[in-house]
Amino acid sequence: MKFFDELQQQRWDDHRFYHHNRINQFLHLLSASCFLASYILLFINPVAAVMVGWLLAMVLRQTGHFFFEPKSYDEVNQATHDFKESIKVGYNLQRKIVLLSIWVAAPIVLYLFPTLFGLIQGHTSFFGLIHNVAMSWLFIGVGAVIFRTVHLFFLKGVQSGLVWFTKILTDPFHDIKIYHKSFSHILKGDMYDDMSDWYQETKSNRAQG
Repeated sequence: MKFFDELQQQRWDDHRFYHHNRINQFLHLLSASCFLASYILLFINPVAAVMVGWLLAMVLRQTGHFFFEPKSYDEVNQATHDFKESIKVGYNLQRKIVLLSIWVAAPIVLYLFPTLFGLIQGHTSFFGLIHNVAMSWLFIGVGAVIFRTVHLFFLKGVQSGLVWFTKILTDPFHDIKIYHKSFSHILKGDMYDDMSDWYQETKSNRAQG
């Protein structure tokens, strides 16, 4: 596939496999808005950007995946949860647990070892600790994306890795586009997306292509 065709495919697979629940979709909408704010804050106040990105955007996003998305047999896609986890291009739930564990551990490690064994300047105040934690979280976030991108180079090829990298960076924009009606669905009691609209759109796009 060409680059943008594969990008569309990765986005489609991510949506249809992991975003059935409308609450999950709504939390992704809120998360996406927070991520966009974080993108802007990076140029103004990096510490605030990281706090918004991790404490708001990531918590909202992963809450949707861990607590609201069904883990039972997927009738819409005729796939088991284990199968979906095995073919997940990015971070599946198991990998996310590892990443989130590192995220949670970072403040504890910095509190116990302020200089991180001589690698950084130790904090001398509460705000200094917050700054060091934020910088560690920024490093963890950027490192996680780069690590998985390079990992995909070897697993699926350079293009697939770059496609996933592009998808991750642009997910906030795409999530707002496709989930902006999620809350209205919740108010109507439509709690699960049967993907019929998306399947119809994909079928139409393929026919036109």
